[in-house]
Amino acid sequence: MASNQALLIIDYTNDFVADDGVLTCGQPGQALAPTIVQLADQMATAGDWVLLPTDVHTPHDPYHPESQLFPPHNVRDTWGRELYGPLKDWYATHQDKDNVWAFDKTRYSSFAGTDLDLRLRERHVDTLHLVGVCTDICVLHTAVDAYNLGYQLVIHQDAVASFDAAGHEWALRHFKNSLGATIA
Repeated sequence: MASNQALLIIDYTNDFVADDGVLTCGQPGQALAPTIVQLADQMATAGDWVLLPTDVHTPHDPYHPESQLFPPHNVRDTWGRELYGPLKDWYATHQDKDNVWAFDKTRYSSFAGTDLDLRLRERHVDTLHLVGVCTDICVLHTAVDAYNLGYQLVIHQDAVASFDAAGHEWALRHFKNSLGATIA
């Protein structure tokens, strides 16, 4: 497989997207599902990498900075951490493919404390397509780290959302104007 691009589907879980999720984006997040699944299908079929960096936490961890900012969310082995809606079904169907994998992350950025950069470089990936939630938190921090590591960025604006509309709009401008990202 010789693709130089990867799709990162960031934190598209029940806690961040479902109506009764702990930190839900609600309808704006739910509306992304068809686009995210379509992009995953297109890229996986084309032989590109489809990665699902997914937030995971231990409740009330006194050493984790998010414990001071947010209620417990995306707790391992809970409904809240499961992939949301049609993406859950898509992943169940495609998880055994060599170019599809999910991995845990414990910080906003998909790079922080993970082997993502190493795995991307081993595969000669230089372009990252980012989708998921929240535009102004985990997608943003992943994009900043990717930029600092030298990756080209494509942000699919119809496949990112936040529970903060102003933050979402600010992040889209930041991707383009400060990180040189292509906004698709």
